Amino acid sequence: MKDYQAKNIRNLSVVGHGSEGKTTLVEALLFTAGAIDRQGRVEDGSTTTDFEPEETKRGISISAAMAPLEWKNTKINLIDIPGYFDFAGEQSGPLTVCEGAIITVGAVSGLSVGAEKAWAMCDKTHTSRMIVINQMDRENANFEKALATITEKYGSHIAPIEVPIVENGKFTGVVCVLENKAFIGEGKNLKEIAIPDFVADEVESAREAIMEAAAGAEDELMEKFFEDGELSFEDMMHGLRQGIKDGTVVPVVCCSGITRVGLSKVLDNIIDLMPSPAGAVTVGVNPKTGDEVERVCEDSAPFSAQVFKTMADPFVGKLSLMKVVSGTLTGDMMLYNVNAEKSEKPGTIYTLKGKKQNATQKVCAGDICALAKLQSVATGNTLCDGNNPVKYPEIEFPAPCISKAVYAKKAGEEDKIFSGLARLMEEDPTITVTKNVETTESVLSGLGEMHIEVVAKKLASKFGAECVLQDPKIPYRESIRKPIDVQGRHKKQSGGHGQFGDVKIKFRPNDDPNDTEFHFVDSVVGGTVPRNFIPAVEKGLRDNIKHGVLAGFPVVGLTAELYDGSYHPVDSSEMAFKTAARLAFKQLTGANPILLEPIYHVEVDVPDQYMGDVIGDMNKRRGRIMGMDKVGELQRVTAEAPLSEMFKYATDLRSMTQARGSFTMQFERYEEVPATDAKKIIETCKQEEEDED
Repeated sequence: MKDYQAKNIRNLSVVGHGSEGKTTLVEALLFTAGAIDRQGRVEDGSTTTDFEPEETKRGISISAAMAPLEWKNTKINLIDIPGYFDFAGEQSGPLTVCEGAIITVGAVSGLSVGAEKAWAMCDKTHTSRMIVINQMDRENANFEKALATITEKYGSHIAPIEVPIVENGKFTGVVCVLENKAFIGEGKNLKEIAIPDFVADEVESAREAIMEAAAGAEDELMEKFFEDGELSFEDMMHGLRQGIKDGTVVPVVCCSGITRVGLSKVLDNIIDLMPSPAGAVTVGVNPKTGDEVERVCEDSAPFSAQVFKTMADPFVGKLSLMKVVSGTLTGDMMLYNVNAEKSEKPGTIYTLKGKKQNATQKVCAGDICALAKLQSVATGNTLCDGNNPVKYPEIEFPAPCISKAVYAKKAGEEDKIFSGLARLMEEDPTITVTKNVETTESVLSGLGEMHIEVVAKKLASKFGAECVLQDPKIPYRESIRKPIDVQGRHKKQSGGHGQFGDVKIKFRPNDDPNDTEFHFVDSVVGGTVPRNFIPAVEKGLRDNIKHGVLAGFPVVGLTAELYDGSYHPVDSSEMAFKTAARLAFKQLTGANPILLEPIYHVEVDVPDQYMGDVIGDMNKRRGRIMGMDKVGELQRVTAEAPLSEMFKYATDLRSMTQARGSFTMQFERYEEVPATDAKKIIETCKQEEEDED
C-alpha cells in the first residue's frame, strides 16, 4: 500500500450494537475494494478482523481490529469494534483518534442500545458519524421503519442520503438522493438505472430532509434556502460536509454486508462526505512548561503520535497501535515517550490488516500504524520529537464494575498467571488486578462476566496459564458492643523453667464510633506486671486482633486497658505474657461481639422508565436510597449498599435496563451485619475451618 497524504485518508471506527453485522460489513467493504481475495464469514471464523481464538469460537468480536483499504485514490482505515458491552473499553481508544465513525443499525431491529451508546460516545469524543442501516437482505428488513426509530431519537440531525430499491421483497440497489441517480448491483458491479416510480415520493422526502440539514449547517445556506426554497448540489454537499464535521448532521445510508448491495456507494459517501484528518488541530500541553500546545495534522509539523491500543503477543511481543497526529514517522527516528519520560527506537513500522502485519518505510500525518517492542509505551501515551515535546490528554476508559478472585489451577503456577495478567492489562486498560490485603486474594476486575471469562481463556491460550475464578471473599470485620473486664492467666510447670504470665485487661469499644484503630492503654501501677513485659502483652493482643472470636475476621474499634496482673521472678517471660494476652482476648465472646460488613456508596445512572425497577432491586439488596438527581437525560439514583449484595450487580443492572444503565461504587464505611445474615456467615466460616482441618 502506497503512502497517502492526510487529505486522502479517512479514519473510521465501525461501532454499534452486538450482532448487527459490523464485522460482516467491514469484511464486505474490504472485498468490494479488492483489499482481500475472498469474503470471509463470521460463522466460519474466517473474517479478517475476528482472528483471536475466542472470537472465532464465540462468533463475536472481542478486540478492536484494523482493516485498511484503498478506494478511488483514498486510504480508508476501518477499525472494527466489538458491540458487546463487556468489551466497551475497546471503543474508547479508536473513537478518540478517529475523525469519523460508522454506526451500524439493523434494518430489522432499528435503533438499538449499542447504537445509542456509540452515538453518545461520538458526542463525548467529538467524532463525526455516518449511520449505515445494514442487513437490508434480511427477511422483514424495513428501511423506513428503522429510519423512523433513528429520526424519532435524533430528529433534525438525520439526513437520509440514500433510499433503498426493494423489488419483490429483494434489496437490489439504492437511489443516491444527492446525485438524483439510481444504481443496482453488488459490490463494484454497479448499473445505473432510472429512479423507479415506487420510490419517487421517498426520494423527494429524503431530498427535503437533506436540504434542511445542509441549510442548518451555515447561516448563509439557511438564508439562501429561505429565499430560494432550494439548494444546489454544490451547496448541499458543502452544507453536509460542514454539518458532518461539526456533528450537527448525520447522513444515513443503507446496504447489505452479505450480498454487498450498496457497498460501493457507502465507500463513495465515506470519501465524499466524511472528514479527513488534514489540517485538524489537536491540543496538548508542553510537559516542560505546562503551556498549551497545538499540533496541526500536516507532514511538515513536528512529529507526534498517540497510542490508542496495545496488542500482547507471546511471540512478537507488544504491538503498539498509534495514530500519527502530526509530522512523519520513519524507522530511523528516535521517539520520546512523554508519559514515561523515556526515548524509544521504533525499528520496523507496520500497517495491520487483522492479524497480518505489513512492513512500511514511513507513515504520513493522519495515518495509523503499529510499532513492536516499545518497552516503555502504554495505551494512551504520547510519542513525539524530543526537541518539540507535546503531551495529549489521556484516553478515558470505562471503570471495571465486576470482580472475581483469581487462583492458579495448578500449584506453583502463580507467577505464570500474574505475569500473563500483567501483559493482558497492557492490552486492555479496563482490566485491573489488585491484592486484597485482608483476604489475601488477588482480585481480577473487568466490565462484565463474559469479559472476565475471556481474560481467563486468553491466559490459557496465549500464556499457557490456567486459572480458577471465584466470587471474592468479603473483608468482614468484628467489633464489640459492651465493655468487659477479663483475666488471662498462663501457668505451665513441666520440669526445669516453667512459664507464668498473668494479666487483667479491660476491653471496651472506642469512644469515637468512627475510630477503627486498636488502642492499647498501660494503666499498671506498683509493678504488678514488670515494665519489660508490657510490650509483650501489647504485641500478643495486636497479633490476636487479626483473628476475631466470632468468625476469625480482624477486630476493629477496640481499646484494651492493661491495669493489673502478676508475675513469677523466675518463670515469667515475654512468651508467657503474650500467651496470657491471647487467653484474655479469647474472652471477648462475653463482650457482645458483632460482625461488620463493608458498605459502598453507589451511583446508578438510568433513563426515567427504569427508575422503579432499579429502586426496587436496590431495596432487595439491603440498599438504602439516599437521593435522586437529574444528570443530563438520565436520572442518578444515589444509594448505599453492602458489598456482599453487589457482586453480580453489573450483570443484573444491564439486564434490568436493557444495558442503558451504568453505575459506579466506592467504599463508604463498615456497618453491623443483620443478625440472621451474621449467623449464616459465622456458620459458613466455621464449616470452612473444619474442612481445612
